Amino acid sequence: MEIVWDVIGTVVAQVQKPTLAFLIGGMMLAACGSKLEVPTPVYKFVVMVLLLKVGLGAGISVREADLVALAVPAILAATVGIGIVLIGSGTLARWRGVSQMDGMATAGVFGAVSASTLAAGMAMLDAEQIAYEGFIGALYPFMDIAALVTAIVLARISVARKTVSTSSDGTMMIGGGTSGTSASFDGQIIRDISRDTFQSPAISALVLGIVIGVLGRPETVYHSFYEPLFKGLLSILMLVMGMEAWSRLSELRKVAGAYVLYGLGAPLIHGLLGFSAGLLAHHLTGFSAGGVVLLSVMAASSSDISGPPTMRGALPEANPSAYVGASTGLGTPVAILSIPLWIALADLFIGL
Repeated sequence: MEIVWDVIGTVVAQVQKPTLAFLIGGMMLAACGSKLEVPTPVYKFVVMVLLLKVGLGAGISVREADLVALAVPAILAATVGIGIVLIGSGTLARWRGVSQMDGMATAGVFGAVSASTLAAGMAMLDAEQIAYEGFIGALYPFMDIAALVTAIVLARISVARKTVSTSSDGTMMIGGGTSGTSASFDGQIIRDISRDTFQSPAISALVLGIVIGVLGRPETVYHSFYEPLFKGLLSILMLVMGMEAWSRLSELRKVAGAYVLYGLGAPLIHGLLGFSAGLLAHHLTGFSAGGVVLLSVMAASSSDISGPPTMRGALPEANPSAYVGASTGLGTPVAILSIPLWIALADLFIGL
């Protein structure tokens, strides 16, 4: 019974947080038929500032980290992010009735990292006096960007493949043009999609922020401009996404079960993948048990900051009700509740 109350308490706490509260508020406004709307230019500005802030923070963390000690965990974190998206592409995105675009967007958000869940994991380790590497925050962008870019590229490749038809003489037609072999599709089209992905406004802002954070010295503007605005602008973004999510909620009624199962089970599977990667880093470089726990927490989490606006900008066809509802409504509570599990596993396999 105590566990049930703990779950209820966690869910209530999540609902009271600005991220979920404004999301639900937007859905309530839409449900009541409100005419409130945020102009598109304002929305684009909000997204740009948020992603620049995330990128700058990540870049500063990377610059201040010990690059030698960071290398192996960073590579493994990126691998985990890609692996999570591939798992989603082979499960949720193939579920009968689930849109390929919605499934890939959801997989991308689940592969990306939740800053609030990571902070919760750090606070729990601090309370237990469990040490972890100071550069843990720098692993965030490696898993985050790897997952988001992989999901976007795979989603666009899927759409491109659906436009391919074979003429009577066996020549492949792509978007009205022709190509003699599938190799040209797999090569040129994938290169074009990858280029378009990195040139998209969302990814461009995120990558630019990281580059400036690593190569420049943006701390002054970061602390005086981006950080003070961050939570307020994020609330506006969640309000917009809540209204849009409600307007498209009817599209998910027939496949809601798929997202419920994914939202409940994926964080645990992803966390185990992150724990395995952290255990490997421990044996290769002496990565701490606390670091293993936090890598598991990052893998189990689903993005509440960079993921939704990135998917909204890069994959506008995807339904926000799918990836926001599954990640924020289900994935985040499950990820937070699973933190003690990763601590117990780290104690069992490594010792705390």
